[in-house]
Amino acid sequence: MNGLINYASCGVLWLGLLVRAPDLLRHRRDPYLRSICAVLGLAGLCFFLGAPPTVGAINRLGGVPNLAAPLTYAAIIAYGAASQVLVVHWRGGPGVRRTARRWILAYTGVLAGVAVTFALGDAPVERRTDLDTYYATTPYLAQMIVLYLVAHLIAVTVTAVTSLRWARRVRGGLRAGLTLMGVGALCGTGYSVAKLVAVVARWSGRDWAALGTAVSPAAAGLGALLTVVGVLVPLITPRVARWGRARRTYARLEPLERALDDLLVRRTLRLPRPRLASPAALLVWRQTSIHNALSHLDAYFDRDLFDRTRASALRTAADPAWAEAAAWAAVIGTAVRDEAAPGRRLPPAHGTGRLLDRIPGPAGLARIADVLAGAAPAAPAAPVTPAEPAPSAAAPATPTGAV
Repeated sequence: MNGLINYASCGVLWLGLLVRAPDLLRHRRDPYLRSICAVLGLAGLCFFLGAPPTVGAINRLGGVPNLAAPLTYAAIIAYGAASQVLVVHWRGGPGVRRTARRWILAYTGVLAGVAVTFALGDAPVERRTDLDTYYATTPYLAQMIVLYLVAHLIAVTVTAVTSLRWARRVRGGLRAGLTLMGVGALCGTGYSVAKLVAVVARWSGRDWAALGTAVSPAAAGLGALLTVVGVLVPLITPRVARWGRARRTYARLEPLERALDDLLVRRTLRLPRPRLASPAALLVWRQTSIHNALSHLDAYFDRDLFDRTRASALRTAADPAWAEAAAWAAVIGTAVRDEAAPGRRLPPAHGTGRLLDRIPGPAGLARIADVLAGAAPAAPAAPVTPAEPAPSAAAPATPTGAV
């Protein structure tokens, strides 16, 4: 009687609506987003209006016994239509707008039928939880009850069949979302079937009101939970996947940042680490620190060392990308030591050339970090003269297990 299941289900659904609200405000004309928000909002409204305390408040404020009944039924009917329209937009293809319009028009007619039959019927006794069975034999009200239950049953059945059938043809988050939405719709059919069975039992003189007051709310609550998760999964999955990739790349770049750590601290090139930041923001922060260090080391990069190390790596491995990463690792390690040495010795003028015009992108930086996390190839030996000591290769970093 306290409506705990109703209010909890409503809260879950409206929380999902709150998650999607910013996107809807940015893309008001997107029919797909409008359908999602309509499903979440109307489903929550169904549970809110159907809670016994809400029913009593509406009846009292409206001054009409059982006024909450047609309002709740209208929300249930609108929710069923919105679910089917969502599936139509989700699936896409030709004739989407025409099909969606047909569902909307059909269920607008059902809404009108509910309003007319309630106005023609007589329901003087307030029933907050068992109106369906109590008035199952009352003229016009019986037709109203059957009309809304059959309309809801058709909508959720079509939604369940369409969602589960389509789920077999797709993969990833969309498949999981469609499966959950289909199972949630099946629970919705349990709501309508239990109510209809209780009504039919009342027609034959039996009292199975518990089906409508206990079984139906439980089925509807579970269906609401599965529906909101199913709607949100395809929307959240890509974001979670991006965060996962950013987190892995962030960890993968750690050996390269560690090789540059002394320079970053000594020259104050690292920005403050963002607090409570997303994986993507942390990745940008680490990449920015690395780029700041490489920009500072530009004058210390030795092109001859780069070319020799790359040529040597190509003789032992056929992968040009790995060879270039190995060359960068050698050049960066040498530049870090030269920059920190007393007098800050620059590479010989004839061997110096700007490398930053082809500095690696994110994928290249990750490969350099991989080389530093393993065994960086040694630079080929160069002739040594008193005036020109041979540049040293980067020292291998301690393996960190970066992926």
